[in-house]
Amino acid sequence: MERVISKKRGFLDNFFGLTENGSSLKQEFIGGLTTFLTMAYIIFVNPSILGATGMDKGALITVTCLASFIGTIIAALWANVPFALAPGMGLNAFFTYTLVMGRGVSWETALGVVFLSGIFFFVMALAGIREKIAAAIPMSLRTSVTVGIGLFIAFIGLQGLGFIVDHPATLVAIGTFTTPLVLGIVGLIITLALELKGVKGGILIGIVSTTVLGVLFGEVSLPKSFMSAPPSIAPIALKLDIISALKISLIGPIFSFMFVDLFDSLGTVIACSKEAGLLDKDGKVKNLGKILHTDVTATIAGSLLGTSTTTCYIESASGIAAGARTGLSSLFTALLFLAAMLFTPIIGVVPAFATAPALIMVGIYMFKNIIDIDLKDLKIAVPAFITIIFMPLTYSISMGMSLGFISYIIIHCVTGDFKKLNPTLWGIGILSLINLLV
Repeated sequence: MERVISKKRGFLDNFFGLTENGSSLKQEFIGGLTTFLTMAYIIFVNPSILGATGMDKGALITVTCLASFIGTIIAALWANVPFALAPGMGLNAFFTYTLVMGRGVSWETALGVVFLSGIFFFVMALAGIREKIAAAIPMSLRTSVTVGIGLFIAFIGLQGLGFIVDHPATLVAIGTFTTPLVLGIVGLIITLALELKGVKGGILIGIVSTTVLGVLFGEVSLPKSFMSAPPSIAPIALKLDIISALKISLIGPIFSFMFVDLFDSLGTVIACSKEAGLLDKDGKVKNLGKILHTDVTATIAGSLLGTSTTTCYIESASGIAAGARTGLSSLFTALLFLAAMLFTPIIGVVPAFATAPALIMVGIYMFKNIIDIDLKDLKIAVPAFITIIFMPLTYSISMGMSLGFISYIIIHCVTGDFKKLNPTLWGIGILSLINLLV
């Protein structure tokens, strides 16, 4: 429905189309605030994950807020949708644990990989290839990637908590019950209870509660001040190394970043658009092109600032449930991310045992998508299982994806079910094989 410009209505109403969408300023503010509260945990968790690469944590806090602000403000003012963007969970884990710590790639080169994935993604979008690729990949594999990343993230959270440790004989074992571990378990219970009760911002409240317990038990030191100017982004901004990222050995990671981002974005956009009433009469998402271009632009901007891939957040659904219907809610969410930069001293003291429960909870949310996979059909179950299990076992998202795609193709060739194998899927299989060999 086209917007009707009326002099009797306010600027915000005319610009965002509040009346046409049956919304109001108050409704959009509540929706935007709800979205922020449910995804604000990323301000704590993203610096914790990326900081393991040696990147400056203070700068990461500022950059996480800035990248979230930029992506969300574009979604608000250009696409006019109630979606919020931030550095993606799973993608930041891939950046740290697969690329930097797993392959020994410098974080500067890893940022170059993120930048290139964004550029290639943008070119694919202009050529109309992106949607064709998404349609060519079986839903079971797309879902398996989400589930596998969830299991991987939860595993990382359990390690960060100290609940799972390495063992020379069995590879992994249960850790010693230290004070931080016990506090982290209590924090996980608090977070789970809040989520079960449907409390908005349950994950964020869980992080804050665990940090407070850490202070009470002497495991966390209070900051000298609670507000300050945001830390400089100079230590990581524009430090990406694009030249070093232009290697054959990094084709796999670039491919993985693109497709995980594509799966995340499309899944989130479709789910949230349905709830927000943004589907047309044919069931297609209105302004899908603008929404996905917003995602790509935010990723490129984020890599220049110094963070991993920025993507649409499923937590936007909480804001939509609270009444968000237009980009005005995203404008409020974006401004809240900007304001959060002033509280860096508080964010900086949050310990790993406080953010670990958040990782586990996010992992659980992603893992529960396994119910959408038809595990009764072995042609679907085997590739799905391989994709899911090999992500944590190899400590690599790209390895799990590659093995999943290859196994899917092999199984359908062996069974003679060639009609399920399109040219695009064969191309993805070849890229996956290159990733394994290199």
